[in-house]
Amino acid sequence: MSTRTLISPAQLARPRGKALYRIALALVLGGFTLAFLGPLYWLVSSGFKDAQEVIQTPPTLVPHSFTPENHSRAWEVMDLATLLGNTLYYAFGALAFQLVLDVAAAYSLSKLRPLFGKAILGMMLATLMIPATVLLVPQYLTVLDVPVVERNLLNTPWAIWLPSVTNAFNIFLLKRFFDSIPKELLDAASIDGASPMRVLWSIVLPVSRPVLGVVSIFAIIGVWKDFLWPMLTLPDPAKQTLNVGIYSLSTGVPVNVLIAALTIAAVPTLLIFLVFQRNIMGGLTAGGLKG
Repeated sequence: MSTRTLISPAQLARPRGKALYRIALALVLGGFTLAFLGPLYWLVSSGFKDAQEVIQTPPTLVPHSFTPENHSRAWEVMDLATLLGNTLYYAFGALAFQLVLDVAAAYSLSKLRPLFGKAILGMMLATLMIPATVLLVPQYLTVLDVPVVERNLLNTPWAIWLPSVTNAFNIFLLKRFFDSIPKELLDAASIDGASPMRVLWSIVLPVSRPVLGVVSIFAIIGVWKDFLWPMLTLPDPAKQTLNVGIYSLSTGVPVNVLIAALTIAAVPTLLIFLVFQRNIMGGLTAGGLKG
């Protein structure tokens, strides 16, 4: 059975068809590249301009006043070292909680098959349909006065860590991968006397490295790029994340120095994507086929 496309193989084989196809492909790729990389280029290039050139109309594509000291000035004036340390602390703490609790939840739903497991998974996935802003008020009131223990978690890492644990997408992603692990492999380990925890630690986790890597990347980037929730729950300037700290200290800072600080804040997430892009795609598709 042949695959139907917009351009038939016969038309594509003609010189005119090849030319039209290549022109259309170049226009589409060029348009998407400009749309995605244009703002990023403006961010990076503006960090090397002086304050007057940044606000100049029309803007310059290449910096005429090359001032790389904007980045060192932003690092000192906005205390980016402290903000970066805070963000790494929150990000890796959230990663640890997600790996422990989300893996346990996904393994239980996939292999232990608890009562009403499908209903529980369905309710988890239903939360993905709720806009995040709708949950801000109830989450904030919960953090302000945690039920039962009656504690205020504002200005503590728990205000960032606890809401990040309940990640339905990561649980679904892990469960889908665990479902692809052959049942015979786990049954053989159980016959040899391995407990469910031993099976998880010795068999399931070692073969789940691709999807665990994806979940880890998502956990770190989720905390790194979040702005509204840390701004509400971390009012203390000494405990703020990188994005919130830059926003709080932006008053009175020259615009070129502010853009340099934003460039520094964006570099880690870009590096994570460039280094682990193959792992991200491989982990997302690893549980798609059973074999």
